[in-house]
Amino acid sequence: MATYTYRCTPDGPVDAVFPIGTAPPTISCPHCGETSTRLFSAPMLGLADRGRMAVIDRAESSRTDPAVVSAPPPKPSRPAPRLDPRTRLLPRP
Repeated sequence: MATYTYRCTPDGPVDAVFPIGTAPPTISCPHCGETSTRLFSAPMLGLADRGRMAVIDRAESSRTDPAVVSAPPPKPSRPAPRLDPRTRLLPRP
């Protein structure tokens, strides 16, 4: 089911739910009964969960403003901790 938006002259936008591809070009307004014409609008993609929207936004921004590395990362200020020799044969992540 998809939500379609129609414009009623006295009442403004009216939403109606129909199966995809079956929305008529006009409906009668549920408030006043006048003929309302169908509007074409962008799909409601912003209703996805935050993780998916973050991926979409990151992919979209990388298309026009890619992240460019201008220098290698700074070296750590302290040396890496020494590993216990008994654990050197264990698998590392």
